[in-house]
Amino acid sequence: MIGNLTGWDDTIVALATPPGVSALGIIRLSGKNAFNIIDQLFPSKNLSEQRSHSIHIGFLKDEDTMLDEVVISIYKSPHSYTGEDSIEISGHGSPYVLQQIINACIKKGARLARAGEFTQRAFLNGKMDLTQAEAVADLIASNTLISQRAALYNIRGGFSQQLKELRERLIRFSALIELELDFSQEDVEFADRKQLHDLIEETEQVTASLINSFSLGNVIRNGISVAIIGKPNAGKSTLLNVLLNEERAIVSEIPGTTRDTIEEIINIDGILFRLIDTAGIRQHTVDSIEHIGVQRSLEKMKQADLILYLFDAGTVTTDELIKLQKDLEAQKTKYLLVANKIDIAGEALAKEKFNQVSNLLFVSAIKGQYIENLKERMVNLVTEGKVQTESAIVTNQRHFQALQQLQSSLLDVKKGLKEKLPGDLVALDIRGCLQYLGEITGEITNEDQLNYIFSKFCIGK
Repeated sequence: MIGNLTGWDDTIVALATPPGVSALGIIRLSGKNAFNIIDQLFPSKNLSEQRSHSIHIGFLKDEDTMLDEVVISIYKSPHSYTGEDSIEISGHGSPYVLQQIINACIKKGARLARAGEFTQRAFLNGKMDLTQAEAVADLIASNTLISQRAALYNIRGGFSQQLKELRERLIRFSALIELELDFSQEDVEFADRKQLHDLIEETEQVTASLINSFSLGNVIRNGISVAIIGKPNAGKSTLLNVLLNEERAIVSEIPGTTRDTIEEIINIDGILFRLIDTAGIRQHTVDSIEHIGVQRSLEKMKQADLILYLFDAGTVTTDELIKLQKDLEAQKTKYLLVANKIDIAGEALAKEKFNQVSNLLFVSAIKGQYIENLKERMVNLVTEGKVQTESAIVTNQRHFQALQQLQSSLLDVKKGLKEKLPGDLVALDIRGCLQYLGEITGEITNEDQLNYIFSKFCIGK
């Protein structure tokens, strides 16, 4: 497979740091001609004769043109990120200077790397499996402590190792069943059907656990959209401001101040919440702009992962609240009912008033009372208390789909064992399981699939 990949033998070059002016910029060079190219540009010494993992300072020159004074780190095959001869050039962060260095490398025989091609080569050279390679992209994109830790767990191979062990055990059983086919006339069994059934049960449990973790993985990777909904003057903008700890939204006693949705992001305990302050929802308004705002609020409410329904504890009745709760439950959306303005209504009176309504939160947005309780409930509701980044959490849609297909194939194997199907049919179903396990870790793949996966990486990685 490796030998047939387009451009596999090329030496590639790319900027590994973000574009733009900076103190330093790093250029990566990898491939069989990496040292030949750098030796033509670095007259101070012959780098191909230097030991691996060493650093060298000097000037880069393209013929008679001085390019930059640089620091060069060398990594010889197979002890590099890509598994190939690799060079990292640390130069001054002028975009013009860095581009001149890249152009000089191309002039000497390199080509510009495709997106993710360095990591793709690391995968193809056996430096990491496909789930680890994808975790590299997740780590680069991580923006919270939890997403960082989940990516690092997968980079260390925690997720893929679990699947590889199960796959190896399934391969052994598959081989024994295939062997039985060669002795079909003798009616012998080399594969213990009871042990196979137990292995399928174990694999099914692991698969189900990983599939169930995907909802949490989505939260970790993509965050949660939260619509703050309620009637005009319920205190939605005040709540947004206190959650953000800044005056983001205009606050007024005049109902209908918020005419459009306002969106901001907040990190609570490692989870990103995209807070959406919406226009107050009321049945009738003669203001055409406010009417548009109300319509947008309703749309955001339908799209949100979590609804914070905020209401004035002093003006809303218990009957209204019970009806609202039923409506929200009918929408099958996660929600929290938040009684605001308890500083005016009185906390004890409000709790007594709504004692028939379960799972209410009582806050005073303007006073900042019980806001930490609200944040804690928001995190617990979307994670269901399952945030444990030292265990496998599926954050990748491709893995999720392959696991679903694996689960279906495992059910086919169990059904075949129960119905005592012939060994060749059971072996066929086991091969289906092996196919989907191999697709996740990259043991079974194709060039188009690889190009799609790595095209989502940044250039230079």
